[in-house]
Amino acid sequence: MLWHPARYIVSRTYMQALESIYTHHHSHSREEGFVLMGDERGGFLRDHIGKGKNVLDIGCRDGALTSFFTEGNTVTGIDIDSSALQRASALGITTQQVDLNGEWGIPPHSFDVVVAAEVVEHLYYPRLVIEKIHNVLKEEGVLFGSVPNAFSLKHRLRYLCMQKKGTPLEDPTHINHFTVAELHALLSEFFDEVHIYGLGRYKRLIRLSPQSFAFDLMFEAKHPKK
Repeated sequence: MLWHPARYIVSRTYMQALESIYTHHHSHSREEGFVLMGDERGGFLRDHIGKGKNVLDIGCRDGALTSFFTEGNTVTGIDIDSSALQRASALGITTQQVDLNGEWGIPPHSFDVVVAAEVVEHLYYPRLVIEKIHNVLKEEGVLFGSVPNAFSLKHRLRYLCMQKKGTPLEDPTHINHFTVAELHALLSEFFDEVHIYGLGRYKRLIRLSPQSFAFDLMFEAKHPKK
């Protein structure tokens, strides 16, 4: 395909518009250093990733969650928000501005681990991005991530009352929502082993039914399919 200047201008304008959306979102809804359930999600990632890994953190923002697993690992953080990436670079990680919906420019089979924490719900076509993650992972690579549990009993009761406040639907940048079964099915297209863990305050109830009682859904996908 021949390069065309008009195509570049449109592409660049789109990327600038997308960046402005997330720069505004991060500055007004996600103050610097904000981490949703930081100790629980951060501790999970630190313990499961371990050390000595080459890690790609997609949608890393300012690196607040990334900081839990940088020690002993080589980490690359990508995001659309260039100002947030400048703050993330203070962690000593490599950063790159990337539109996850477009071309990443990352060689295949480059990373031991990919982290996609609170990212997939922001994507127009999550399956295409999971496919890209699959392609950049090494043969025995692992994907870790999380999404809000939009269909917990508490949230479903709010929907019945026609209320979005206090639910994942309140965030205008959330454009996809997943049940446990949908999330498992999506990941299972590309990985042979998938685990989904519920996070939140109701520990005993979550063990019985993550879908009903978890606040957040953490996932682990192993053994990329060939």
